Amino acid sequence: MSNDSTACSIHLMTVFMTTIFLLMQLVHAVPITAAKHNQASLSNIRTGGNLNPYPDMPRITFRRDGTFKITVFSDFHFGEGPETIWGPEQDANSTRLMRIVLPEENPDFAVINGDLITGENTFRENSTKLVDQIVAPFDEFRVPFASSHGNHDNQVNITHLEEIIRERQVSSFSYTRSAPPGVGGEGGPGNYWVPVYANEEDHYPVLILWFFDSRGGFSPGENSTSVPDWVDSTVAEWIESESTLMEEDWGPAESRGALAFVHIPPRVVQSLQSTLNHTSNPGLNEDTLGRGSTQASTQDSDAGKDEPFWNALNKYVKNLHAVISGHDHGNEWCSRETDKKVIFCFNKHSGYGGYGEYSWGFGIRNLVFTSTDPKDGVDTWIRLDGGETRAKVVLDDNYV
Repeated sequence: MSNDSTACSIHLMTVFMTTIFLLMQLVHAVPITAAKHNQASLSNIRTGGNLNPYPDMPRITFRRDGTFKITVFSDFHFGEGPETIWGPEQDANSTRLMRIVLPEENPDFAVINGDLITGENTFRENSTKLVDQIVAPFDEFRVPFASSHGNHDNQVNITHLEEIIRERQVSSFSYTRSAPPGVGGEGGPGNYWVPVYANEEDHYPVLILWFFDSRGGFSPGENSTSVPDWVDSTVAEWIESESTLMEEDWGPAESRGALAFVHIPPRVVQSLQSTLNHTSNPGLNEDTLGRGSTQASTQDSDAGKDEPFWNALNKYVKNLHAVISGHDHGNEWCSRETDKKVIFCFNKHSGYGGYGEYSWGFGIRNLVFTSTDPKDGVDTWIRLDGGETRAKVVLDDNYV
């Protein structure tokens, strides 16, 4: 063989090996932009031995002074009465509230806890475009955020998955994602978690924000049927498996704190309302909890169907500071559940859409961690759009 032939063979072999190497890199590195168009599902990618579902996004961290602030919005109900004067005015007022609250509260992270849209009032051709309006203030003020979804987000012309995909497409500040295939049941893809670190360079998070999909509403299309209104039982096994992965990568669960967000309250919350008092449980209490106001309560035969989720959450997620829900616009109190001993809090109705009374006000719930120690308490209170605050409590071991 000539020298020229040998050189050519070596060159071709080099090109071949380089091509194989690059292809392997593409297989093992899933870019965030691809995930946006793949049902917004980001796998739990391990980088450097650490579990990381957001390898190409900035880490969410505590401030240098050891604090971390979350501002929670809920029940915007965009898209009502699009053919009327009052419908677009409601949406404009909800956007105005966000543009007042976000710069004044200056949160490190924000949450939209369900019912972004009143889907039964929207059209197929414009439903997801309402998401653009909702997330615009977060982009404007550069606030990272994540969403859960509610029963009004599952309707004939809109689904939870479609909202998730659209949100990831239009906002670089969204940390919302969907669960792996087979987790969440019919109409319930929005089960995921977001890690929060003490410092940018840390290998392990100190706080996990869990998001669960309580489903409800109706399936899309002409032959629409009702969707179960509870977190699907498949999520229970997923919580266990995710918690196991976290312990393998990050060590004991006791070394981390947690918060959980789910739009429709767990059914067990229904029993708390009769024992509230103004000292321990301050805040609005205008919605009587009954049929349809908590998970698995629409039909008597549904009783207990949210228990696999509830039991797994309380068994495998340690240092759970609180479970936070929306759905019932007239409530904004916190209370400790008596069996699992976990604290439950309602959001504040943020949107000018949806049912309610003007006397109830519109606003948000703030949560402030004053240290990275998972055993320390969390300060929380309601803030109204005019700046007034109320219902402040500390979520810690002393809370009753």
